[in-house]
Amino acid sequence: MHDESRRIEERVQRLHDQRIKTAVYAATVPFEVEAWQAPGEPVPFEEAAAASYQPFAMGTPWGPPWGTTWFRMRGQVPADWAGKRVEAVIDLGFTGDWPGNQAEALVHLTDGTPLKAVNPLNQYVAIANPARGGETVDYLVEAASNPDILADNFSRPTPLGDKLTAGDKPLYTFRAADIAVLDEEVWHLDLDVQVLRELMMELGEHDPRRHEIAHALDRAMDLLDLDDVSGSATAVREALKPVLSKPAHASAHTISGVGHAHIDSAWLWPIRETKRKTSRTFSNVTSLAAEYDDFIFACSQAQQYEWVRDNYPKVWARIQESVKNGQWAPVGGMWVESDGNLPGGEAVARQFIHGKRFFMDHFGIETKGVWLPDSFGYNAAYPQIAKLAGNEWFLTQKISWNQTNKFPHHTFWWEGIDGTRIFTHFPPVDTYNARFSGEEMSRAVRNYSEKGGASRSLAPFGWGDGGGGPTREIMERARRLADLEGSAKVVVEHPDEFFAKAREEYQDAPVWVGELYLELHRATYTSQARTKQGNRRSEHLLREAELWATTAALHAPGYAYPQEKLDRLWKTVLLHQFHDILPGSSIAWVHREAEAEYARVARELHALTAEAVAALGAGDTRVFNAGPYDRAEVVRTADGTPVYVEVPASGSAPLADTAPPQPVTVDGRVLDNGLVRVEVAEDGTLSSVRDLRAGREVLAEPGNLLRLHTDLPNYWDAWDIDKHYKNRYTDLLDASSVTVVEQDPLIGAIRVERAFGKGSTITQTLTVRAGSPRIDIETDIDWHETEKILKAAFPVDIRAPHSSAEIQFGHIQRPTHTNTSWESARFEVSGHRWVHLAEPGYGVAVINDSTYGHDVSRTVREDGGTTTTVRLSLVRAPRIPDPEADQGRHRFTYALLPGATIEDAVAEGYALNLPLRVADAAGAPEPVVSAEGEGVTVEAVKLADDASGDVVVRLYESRGGRATGTLRTGFPLAGAQITDLLERPLQDAEITDGAVALALRPFQILTLRLRRG
Repeated sequence: MHDESRRIEERVQRLHDQRIKTAVYAATVPFEVEAWQAPGEPVPFEEAAAASYQPFAMGTPWGPPWGTTWFRMRGQVPADWAGKRVEAVIDLGFTGDWPGNQAEALVHLTDGTPLKAVNPLNQYVAIANPARGGETVDYLVEAASNPDILADNFSRPTPLGDKLTAGDKPLYTFRAADIAVLDEEVWHLDLDVQVLRELMMELGEHDPRRHEIAHALDRAMDLLDLDDVSGSATAVREALKPVLSKPAHASAHTISGVGHAHIDSAWLWPIRETKRKTSRTFSNVTSLAAEYDDFIFACSQAQQYEWVRDNYPKVWARIQESVKNGQWAPVGGMWVESDGNLPGGEAVARQFIHGKRFFMDHFGIETKGVWLPDSFGYNAAYPQIAKLAGNEWFLTQKISWNQTNKFPHHTFWWEGIDGTRIFTHFPPVDTYNARFSGEEMSRAVRNYSEKGGASRSLAPFGWGDGGGGPTREIMERARRLADLEGSAKVVVEHPDEFFAKAREEYQDAPVWVGELYLELHRATYTSQARTKQGNRRSEHLLREAELWATTAALHAPGYAYPQEKLDRLWKTVLLHQFHDILPGSSIAWVHREAEAEYARVARELHALTAEAVAALGAGDTRVFNAGPYDRAEVVRTADGTPVYVEVPASGSAPLADTAPPQPVTVDGRVLDNGLVRVEVAEDGTLSSVRDLRAGREVLAEPGNLLRLHTDLPNYWDAWDIDKHYKNRYTDLLDASSVTVVEQDPLIGAIRVERAFGKGSTITQTLTVRAGSPRIDIETDIDWHETEKILKAAFPVDIRAPHSSAEIQFGHIQRPTHTNTSWESARFEVSGHRWVHLAEPGYGVAVINDSTYGHDVSRTVREDGGTTTTVRLSLVRAPRIPDPEADQGRHRFTYALLPGATIEDAVAEGYALNLPLRVADAAGAPEPVVSAEGEGVTVEAVKLADDASGDVVVRLYESRGGRATGTLRTGFPLAGAQITDLLERPLQDAEITDGAVALALRPFQILTLRLRRG
């Protein structure tokens, strides 16, 4: 037989694209359209319905950036369309084929009932099936003219990312608004041909099935009447039935499909627009559920449900009905799909607490799995946190984006830092926006790493990122691919069902230990530094407010614990931990609002803390320590006078002078407190840091070396830092002044000022305090660079085989060598409050109050010694998607801690982030709880969420070893229970001599519920 494959393939493609697809709608009549441009921000339906509309013609430009235009569309179904399937078809002037980053609209009835959304890949709204003929159609359509921030593939900066800079030029030209007849037979033929053609193109050239499909399509096309596609469609479909009905091979891979609509809670649009995106997408989904009884939709992010509940009650009612029918599956159990690295441990716990409670309260459903397909790497504490929240499985996708190494598993057990394991799946289809194309089906099978051990994978299907969700076309593809020779089999099912089957099938799945590090998007540890600082400050202010509110609730008669306010503030912080807000990868509008929200949160939390402290009564000036360790350090009074004080953990002490171990001396550019001696060079670097206790020099080279690197990644500016950034740099060694600014027995400080680059300045105050080896570097930057990154280096004379960086509820060790491609790919990593370097017998920590990104490297000197260098990433200057990212003022502190153990790093990390608070209060109530035992660290103290008055304490083992000890209470203890994160009892805790006995494994998290006597 002659090979005619090319002729057939080209013939089928042309006939499908130019004749079949264009005949899907058999007849159309236009709507009569009027328009009203809403002023400013979106308005409620009632206001829009009462507005004055003007005639609007097709082909007219509309929609300024971020604007809202309401269209009134009126029409009538022709009488001779009776019995046909009639739909409205609306084309707002869509550009490209991505639903989430351009014009979108929600169609309402005139009584305000939302019907369905329209977007580039979902332009219809059902009118009647079958139509009676003569029906009147009257819609109000809320159209959002959101700009296409992704235009030109992020190749250049755009002012469109903020309504303040976007201008008012219309973005779109309205193309069509019609009432139309859907020719169902042609529509199904369109899908038959799509599925077969795509399958054919993916099969091997020597696969008989490929040629069987090709010739079947060729014969079928002979039956297509080009002058009457509709009339010949049935005959063509009949000719294709034999190749569409051949069953899949018995060994075919099974893909469990679940509908999905990934909606970024903010990204290339502001939060206010996400609120509307949820209504649009969820309207589509509930409409699809009514049409396909085998449809199942998985949806995460409790915050988005709450937005719909509060703003679109009719859509909310439809969601509730779909959940009852088993077609809507709440998943994920988190408030939002947060970033996987940057939120603190307690914040990750609260993501699950607030998320799971929402789903239980509103649907009576406890979600079983963690749904985080799009976060930029996942910290190694997740398995334990997830299991303590009652989860059984974990789903991710983003690791498929790795730049260097292919992750070796798709189904595996993920083991965290404490030893907890959770069953994890990573879909080989490599997308959370699947549409069951032939290419996707083939990729999933080809890519699947578990061949021979397992035979199934999961595929979330539906348009996403900006929402949109599944379409009827995707559902029809799934039906055709349920059992089709040459393809993987598709079954639409709940993700819980998939995970149960996968775990049963693959009981000896491999184990991955430690973090799931994404070898891409490493700059998300640094971009938009003020957003990250707002998060860090908020997390610690929340801890402080809860602690002192609990203290007041126990000791101040009449004080009411502000549960509702604290919950509301927590939810604000949790929302802004979304994986495109906290990482710094959103448009300018998002980060402008985030900074304002963090400022508001800080004001409210300072007020709540002040109220709690004031409730303890007026009296002497006292110092309050919200940290988990006793403190002996210098604090300033209201007039700035330094005082050396000793304050117990989670308690207070009088503001009274206590003699420090040794005073600070200042001699020229040398600071000495008997513990460390610090020499500042003329260029402002640290020329020497001598640990007087150990009798050794800490630095191998000048420390606090500020280095300005050129930073232009290959593609994703705000997201990425590529390895070539290291190759071009300037060391900032031209200090304009090096000046002693404080010379007191308790504090010595030297200020270094520099100017550099495009008008940027940096002022650093290097401070040594009595009684502490910690050297603080308070930094004030006025930043005006572009496409640069600023790093601060500390090259220490230590041969460290690995670095230790704090993560959630513990720390992780990473090799300092680059023996393999896996270590080499970790050239920029994340950490929280500290990074620790050590050799046997000696260690150094670098502490910070708002910095996450860093790198660690080592070299061997000519003298044989080893220099290990940790460099903090301080600030960046990407231009896309926010052209002004990080511009302006930044104020933060980092510190060098010589002679530090891991325990010292933990304690000083808390101390730097939880400054002592000076306030007036009467008496000295005992701390709510006091933990005894090395490594036992209290993370949170609060009242129980059920308003019972019980005290809830969350603690963990922080050194990485076993810990024993006790937890004593500052109130009569009547009983204690170990609970899960949602404060549900797991077992009774042992009480000995009125205190709770503690025995913790390495990095174990323990939540205790304490009943008051």
